[in-house]
Amino acid sequence: MELTLGMYQSFGNDYLIYDCVKNNYELKPEDIRSICNRRFGAGADGILVGPLQIYGKMGVRIYNPDGSEAAISGNGICIFAKYLKDAGYVMKKDFTLQTASREVTVHYHNEEAREMTISMGKLYCGQMKAPGGAAASQDERSEYVPVVYDGRKYQGTCVWMGNLHCIIPMQEISGEAACRIGAELESSGRFPDGINTQIIRIDDKNNIYTEVYERGAGYTLASGSSCCAAAAVAYRLGLTDPCVYVHMPGGTLTVRVDEEMNAHMTGSAECIGRITLSDEFLRRYRIM
Repeated sequence: MELTLGMYQSFGNDYLIYDCVKNNYELKPEDIRSICNRRFGAGADGILVGPLQIYGKMGVRIYNPDGSEAAISGNGICIFAKYLKDAGYVMKKDFTLQTASREVTVHYHNEEAREMTISMGKLYCGQMKAPGGAAASQDERSEYVPVVYDGRKYQGTCVWMGNLHCIIPMQEISGEAACRIGAELESSGRFPDGINTQIIRIDDKNNIYTEVYERGAGYTLASGSSCCAAAAVAYRLGLTDPCVYVHMPGGTLTVRVDEEMNAHMTGSAECIGRITLSDEFLRRYRIM
């Protein structure tokens, strides 16, 4: 018994693809944790499961390496969009894809689907939960999150875009700072559904540098949804123009935010190959 998954990456964000059309086994959270383990498994920033039906539309389920489900992922969508093209599921240059939290649109720039623009939808700055539904408490409507790092006080801005982000402008940024601040926010108890943390440095009106700590994944080299959130906050604060280059350790994304706070990100993805999990591995971790 063997299990084969696709291997893809986008700006150093690597995901495994589990094609649920070709496989009928439903991965469990413990399966995902075992497979994504970089020491004892295949290693990945998460697993993308699809194509499948979500609300009657073609969709993808995005799982973090800890087995939890992510509502949306910009780089994950880029990767899955390329896989859909590679596998022959999508032939058009434009299509829509449903995630757990919202529908996005994909436009391929070339036949190989190596570069694409994703319309990620509306960003809600100053909100800690999805718009609509029950009325938010004063704490849930709070736009700013106070942060203390190395004895200095900073002000983070919350953004909801299918998942929750906290954007913190700083003069100096580092992976260590992102990890310390992100871990503290995640364990604070204030965000029961988790939160993604980005510390950003504004270089000029068209360039932002960021470090990212993601819910369920920890420190990552890149994050498309985080780039969109960072660009939206910087634009809303008057620090940048609507179109910016967001520089991450894994590479640079282009993000455009319109007047209604809809974000459009241009990114890329590539296929690394396929990995086949052995019967020995599957039996050891009781997968399948």
